[in-house]
Amino acid sequence: MRLLLVRHGQSEWNAERRLQGQADIGLSQLGKSQADALRPVIEKVGPCRAISSDLRRASETATRVSTTAAKLTDALREIDVGDWTGRAIADIRTEDEPAYQAWRAGNAAPSGGESWAGFTDRVSQAIEDERDTPCQNLLVVCHGGVIRALLQHFVGLAPAHIIPVAPASLSALRLGNGKPPRLELFNYLADSLDFGAPD
Repeated sequence: MRLLLVRHGQSEWNAERRLQGQADIGLSQLGKSQADALRPVIEKVGPCRAISSDLRRASETATRVSTTAAKLTDALREIDVGDWTGRAIADIRTEDEPAYQAWRAGNAAPSGGESWAGFTDRVSQAIEDERDTPCQNLLVVCHGGVIRALLQHFVGLAPAHIIPVAPASLSALRLGNGKPPRLELFNYLADSLDFGAPD
C-alpha cells in the first residue's frame, strides 16, 4: 500500500500565521487554488480510496484534489494545541521561544493540548485500520502535524528533524511488500517550491 499524504491547502489562519490545532477553519482563496493545482497529480496516480480529516480545511481539500469521495474521520484531525489555539505564532514565540521549540520537537504540549505521543498513536491507528482493506494508493488528506506523526511512526523521523509540510503538498509512504516502510516523496508541490511552509 502506498499512502498519498496530502496536507490541506492554505487556510485563513495559515495566511495569518495563527495556530489552528483542531479549530475548524476553512481554506483561503489561495488554499483553494493550491488544492486545485494538485488535482491532476492525484488523479494521475489514481487513488483506490480516500480518507480525510473531518475539519473543513482538509475535507474541502479532499474534494478539490480528487473525484474519489473521502471518508471523513476525526482520527486524522490536527494535534490539539490547547491554549495556543488561534494565537499568532510570532506572539507565542516572543512569549516563550523554548516552549514553542519544545512543542515543535514533540517534547512538550501547550496547556490543555494533546501530547505528541498520544497524537501519534491516534493518527497511526487510523492508518493501521485502513491496512486491512487492500488498496494500492490510499489518499490521506490531513494536516502537517499528522504527516509528521506518520513519518515518525512508520520511518522513524522525529518531528525535530522534519521541516514544515507545505500546504497542498504531496508526500508518499510505501508500506508492506515484505520491506520496511519507505518514504517515496516529501513535500511535492504541483507548481512551485516552498521551503518556508507555515506550521
